[in-house]
Amino acid sequence: MQAVIRYILGAALFLLYPYLVYRSMEDGVVWIAPAVLSGIYVIRALQAKTSRQRLKNLAITLLLLLGAFYLQALTAKLLPVLIQLALMLFFGRTLVKGPPLVERFARLDYPDFKPGIAEYCRQVTVVWTGFFAFNAVVCAVLALWAPTAWWAFYNSVMILLLTGLLMVGEYVWRHYHFPDMEIPSARSSLQSMLANCRKIWMDVQAG
Repeated sequence: MQAVIRYILGAALFLLYPYLVYRSMEDGVVWIAPAVLSGIYVIRALQAKTSRQRLKNLAITLLLLLGAFYLQALTAKLLPVLIQLALMLFFGRTLVKGPPLVERFARLDYPDFKPGIAEYCRQVTVVWTGFFAFNAVVCAVLALWAPTAWWAFYNSVMILLLTGLLMVGEYVWRHYHFPDMEIPSARSSLQSMLANCRKIWMDVQAG
């Protein structure tokens, strides 16, 4: 139950973060965003199970605290870039060490792969890795040179819209690419992913 609550709170913070930064910049209190996030990483450091994880979280905490005092606006606006880079590296890591991340999720629905599915999963993982790399570049450009409203709109609306379009496009293309294969509903696949995402996350981290 606690894990579910953490996921919900994390998702809510992720979705609301661009708007909160925009409002805090309008009100002259932009330091709040990096300060609050530094507190979250302090908690993560205290809960870390290994010294490596603890040191990593403390290092991030220190950088966020420095950002809360110096370069406040830039620090707040660059955090989505770090999130996109982290996702890019997470997906890309599985391309190197294998199996690709999409294949790990696909095996939840298809324990026995038919010919061509493994290759398809690898290609989709490459697409998602490129997608997050593209987002990181766009977010960085907007953070450095665009008005805050543009930055907030892309991070709060466009990223979600593009992510949804990519998911729907892949689902449609999967039906076209494997016309004779029984494909679970999108809702069933999503439920399976949510139920197993923590385990897969831990497996990738351990690998």
